[in-house]
Amino acid sequence: MMNIAIISASVRTGRKSHRVALFFKSYLEERNLATVEILDLQQYQFPVFDERLRFQKNPSPAMLEFAEKIKSADGVLIVTPEYNGGYPASLKNVVDLLYDEWHRKPIAISTVSGGDFGGSQVITSLQFSLWKIRAWTVPAMFPVPKISETFNEQGEPADKPSTEKRAKVFIDELLWCMEAKKRMNV
Repeated sequence: MMNIAIISASVRTGRKSHRVALFFKSYLEERNLATVEILDLQQYQFPVFDERLRFQKNPSPAMLEFAEKIKSADGVLIVTPEYNGGYPASLKNVVDLLYDEWHRKPIAISTVSGGDFGGSQVITSLQFSLWKIRAWTVPAMFPVPKISETFNEQGEPADKPSTEKRAKVFIDELLWCMEAKKRMNV
């Protein structure tokens, strides 16, 4: 069975994007599509890194653990809020921490906002950063507008049928890319 790491990118107090990470964990596990682990950046409490992991003299056990979880995942699903048209520093911090671990890694992106556009402004800057480090970003996206109205704190969608229909298209694309990478043995 494939393994997906879900990165919950927000570290803010009162964050709401984590609801979408919870939804995808449940969605994937209920359908037995993959083993899933949420890598919650709020729980990691990483400092701002001054160098890539491979150049650090004494990386912390948490940094090494995070790197290994990304490396061993068959795919990564990033759930990120949009902050002022960009993604949070906590996410940029871990993207830049690693390098080889991202190489050809299938990565799906779900953007979240409190407004009408579902974090759509963040997608180009995040995709560009991921492309620069040779990650494979999945073409399907999962924007979530008006997060307070669309998901509750447990990650349950207000409109379950519609949300699951959109999630299927998004997850199917990630799973296809993961399977393609596996078949290519790269």
